[in-house]
Amino acid sequence: MPNASLPIASFSPLYQQIKAMILASLQASEWLPGAAIPSEIELAARYGVSQGTVRKAIDELATDNLLVRKQGKGTFVATHQEEGVQYRFLRLEPDSGHKLPLKTQFLSCETTQSTDSIARLLKLKAVDLVIHIERIQTFAGKPIVFEEIWLPEGRFKGLTLSDLNAWTGPMYAFYEGHYATHMVRAEEKIKAIAADASMAKHLNLEVGRALLSVERVAFTYGNKPVEIRRARYDTSEQHYENKLN
Repeated sequence: MPNASLPIASFSPLYQQIKAMILASLQASEWLPGAAIPSEIELAARYGVSQGTVRKAIDELATDNLLVRKQGKGTFVATHQEEGVQYRFLRLEPDSGHKLPLKTQFLSCETTQSTDSIARLLKLKAVDLVIHIERIQTFAGKPIVFEEIWLPEGRFKGLTLSDLNAWTGPMYAFYEGHYATHMVRAEEKIKAIAADASMAKHLNLEVGRALLSVERVAFTYGNKPVEIRRARYDTSEQHYENKLN
């Protein structure tokens, strides 16, 4: 790998420039999720900067949950395959305080033309195709989540219902392992709604029961939106937890 020294003229802190260059390598899949990145000494030589500058850049990427430091082993690209990361985007917690291992059943997976609103959120053209997925998630045999998911067909080409139902791990780990798409952040809108007839049927509730609506747009590297998720939660025995730092 040739030395990737920085240009002389620069207007942002040096560690931020190094952070951007490491992020560019992540975006280009130079280092895949779960893989180790080069050592701080190697990166310092590659970019022509001090080890301390590299360390500060890596610290920020670790804070952003893009890299994971493992004591005595090195620094690794974050992956949704690891158990500790699998619950990062799941904020639903039983009132008992335990983890919530949800069992998933995918109901449908169809390719369709995007609506204007979906295209806008995924930064697609209105004529572009999307994959529309519906699934139910249960806890202890009780349905508590109904979700609709929209994905850009161009990135997830060939995805089928049988592929989804054959998968037993987290959805984001599936994207990562099968489509080289790593989710790095999400934006959510949350509000209370009343269950209509369709939601009541899916969640085995009476019409009018209070539900929590969570609408999420998830992004991969480069701030690219690659998933829209609209979830309806029965929170009668669960709560939605968000820790603010």
